[in-house]
Amino acid sequence: MSDYDDFKKRFKLLAGKNKSLVINTLSNIFTMRLIGNKTHGDLAEIGMAEFINQFMYDYKSIHVGKDLFRAKEHEEDIVIINEITKTKFPLSLKAYGDGPLQLSTDSHQKMFPFLEIQGKDIVDPNKIKKIFQSKEFGDFDSINVMPLIYDEKKQQCNIMIFDHRKAISKTQRIVYVGENQKFDILTGRVIPGKGRSHPIFMFVDPKGNYICEVRYGGASANALQRGLWTHTKNALSYFDSLTNGWINYSHNLTLVKLFSLALNSTEQGHKQANEILQKDIDRLKTL
Repeated sequence: MSDYDDFKKRFKLLAGKNKSLVINTLSNIFTMRLIGNKTHGDLAEIGMAEFINQFMYDYKSIHVGKDLFRAKEHEEDIVIINEITKTKFPLSLKAYGDGPLQLSTDSHQKMFPFLEIQGKDIVDPNKIKKIFQSKEFGDFDSINVMPLIYDEKKQQCNIMIFDHRKAISKTQRIVYVGENQKFDILTGRVIPGKGRSHPIFMFVDPKGNYICEVRYGGASANALQRGLWTHTKNALSYFDSLTNGWINYSHNLTLVKLFSLALNSTEQGHKQANEILQKDIDRLKTL
C-alpha cells in the first residue's frame, strides 16, 4: 500500500467516525464562494492542510504555496508527512463543481500528441497496455489528487478520489472524438455533435462507459483544453468517496464577517483571535 493509499484510508475512517469535523471544515471552505467564485479553491488548500495538522494525529502537512514554488516538480499544493514513518508525499487539492474534473494539467503536453501517433480507435489490449506503460503516460497514476466536489444548488459536497488503477485495468478502447463530434454510448460510434471546440481521446470500458479523457494539448490550448480529465457524474463507478457519500454543508456568514474584520485589524488582533480559534478547535477534538 502506498503512502497516499494509507492516508486515504485513514482520512475515510476519520470522516466516518467524526463526520461533523469534515462537514464543519468543508462548510467554511465553500462559504468562501460568497466572497469570490475562485476564492474557495486557494483557501481550500490552507484549510485542508490545517485540517490534517489538527485532526489527523499521525500526519503533518505543509502548504506549498504559489509564488515561492512556481517551478514545482509535481502538481502539488500541499506536502503530507507521515509522523511515524517520516515518509512524505505531494498532494494536489482541487475544488470543482459536480461535473468535469481535471486530474492532471499535462503541462509538458505529452499525452495527446502521443495518442495521435497511436491511432484514432485503439482497441488492441497490448497496445493499450503499452500506452499506460509509456513515459508519456508516466504521470497517469502517480499524481495524488484530492478533489473537493460541490453541488451549490443542493448545498452538498463530496471528497471523490478517482481510481486510476481501476481505470487502467478497465480501459478497453481509446477513441478519438474530434471537433463538433460526440461518442454515442449506445452504438459505440463517434457521431456529429455540437459544442466541442477541441478534440479529445476518450477512454472507454468494456460496457462502453466513459472513464476519462485526454484533451487537446496544442500551442493554442489553455489549461481547460489540455491534460487528463474525467467527469464526476459520467464516471461515477471510477470514484471512491472519502466522505462516504454526499454530505450537506451550510454557509457560515459569521466567517465572512470575520474575514472582513481581519483585513482591517492589526497583527496583534490576529494573534489574539488565533488563540481563541485554537481553543475552539481543541474543544472539537474532545467531542
